[in-house]
Amino acid sequence: MSISWVEGGSSHSARWQSEAEVVAPKRVLIADDSINTDTAYRLACEGTAILWRGDFHNARQLLQAMARRCDQKKSSKKNKPETTSIDLKQAFNLHRVAQAQRARVLGMLLIEVGENYKISLKRAPDFSQACLEAYGEFTSPFVVSIRELQGLVGAHEWRKKGVPIEAIGANIHPHYGVFSPIRGEYLALLAKAPLPSIELAFDIGTGTGVISVLMAKRGVKKIVATDQDPRAINCAQENITRLGLQKQITLTQTNMFPEGKAPIIVCNPPWLPAKPSSPIEYAVYDPESKMLFAFLNGLKAHLTDDGEGWLIMSDFAEHLGLRAKDELRNAIEQAGLDVEEKIDIKPKHSKVSDEADKLHTARKAETTSLWRLKKKQ
Repeated sequence: MSISWVEGGSSHSARWQSEAEVVAPKRVLIADDSINTDTAYRLACEGTAILWRGDFHNARQLLQAMARRCDQKKSSKKNKPETTSIDLKQAFNLHRVAQAQRARVLGMLLIEVGENYKISLKRAPDFSQACLEAYGEFTSPFVVSIRELQGLVGAHEWRKKGVPIEAIGANIHPHYGVFSPIRGEYLALLAKAPLPSIELAFDIGTGTGVISVLMAKRGVKKIVATDQDPRAINCAQENITRLGLQKQITLTQTNMFPEGKAPIIVCNPPWLPAKPSSPIEYAVYDPESKMLFAFLNGLKAHLTDDGEGWLIMSDFAEHLGLRAKDELRNAIEQAGLDVEEKIDIKPKHSKVSDEADKLHTARKAETTSLWRLKKKQ
């Protein structure tokens, strides 16, 4: 996909880069430090992209000012009666629409990236390492939103510093596009659940590899971890190697289960049955609960007779009205499984105490659970 614009009386084009798979803007205006926030915000709302030719730091300040405009518009709509549990589903849908609109507007400030990921603007930082980690080897010049570039830099910092994980006593280093294990309550559940065996475990949808690492730290002799995303496989491999666990953990790029059976099969699928707005959101949103149901329906065939399937799920979707309260238990029953035990924990993230959040009622009621499942006898 390419993007085109007119500059200095001549037509130009370049490759369009968007990890969120946003379609290239059809209207592009060249702008520099002389443009003001009101004009830039109005153009962006109208669908006109701004290709920046000024000072890079001024572009960053402009983006921040545009973000404040978006947030002011959002806060002006908050002077309404408090959201009740009856319309939480509507509030969630409106929240996602507002997020998508904000992302669309802020994604209209663009920058041109040249050979070897160099940016020819005054005071432009070196983005080359962050771009290399996210995009791979340089192929050709391109145009990208400044917001996406900032996301790449943020991911690069996470990858470099790592995320401290109390349950394993070490850091996990997420890669760009691989969901970071920032919510530790589900790992606390996995750390305490009784192990039916220490011989073998399958980790389905491993992501960063954090669950496999935790199982290895608990003494499981062999773990086979799967993921269909090559970025996740590379990320997990790096974390496993960094921690010296490559002899215990084997990675396989596949959708769902590896070959064979295991006495422990763990899965932490996306918790919300809604449509992702970008590929990165597949770690959060599971359209029509496809991954959840695929795990449950395939579990029986891959468990040993006395084995356990460990499903980690939040009931946030139930509180939002996105999933019926008995839907999960019914799916477990229909898959030929019994619930051996359900272990619960309350989340501790900052949004739980944010009463200004329109989804606060659902967040406050949320419980994260580890379902220990066995084949029906």
